[in-house]
Amino acid sequence: MISFFSENITYKLKDKRKIQKWIKLVIEGEKKKAGDINYIFCDDAFLTEMNIKYLNHDTLTDIITFNYNEENNNLITGDIYISIDRVKYNSEKFKVLFSTELERVIIHGVLHLLGFKDKTKADKMTMRDKEDNSLSLLHNFINIM
Repeated sequence: MISFFSENITYKLKDKRKIQKWIKLVIEGEKKKAGDINYIFCDDAFLTEMNIKYLNHDTLTDIITFNYNEENNNLITGDIYISIDRVKYNSEKFKVLFSTELERVIIHGVLHLLGFKDKTKADKMTMRDKEDNSLSLLHNFINIM
């Protein structure tokens, strides 16, 4: 089950069912199954506190992903925290629509749950390609709905 919550803010995701179906398609495309995935939309303050507490990083970030997958298990589970403040800031910085940036961050978290990394230059390129392919899938999927 893919669920959406908010913490420290009031935010409601539009088109939840389409987003849920899209996430499942991306996961199934990697030959995995969607388990319990929780998205928690929050503000910068909340996510910074999480970043310090759990990752020992005192920096702003747009997303933190907690992967609960068991080894050798095809069931994808985890919690994905997204700062709506950072998504808004980054959408303005990169001159893209807020919805586009949010979609990218949403799928970025799923890709982390699927095992993709973004620490090295090569990993970042792979992650960006996966994000772009997933976003294309979303836009094609929404157009046929």
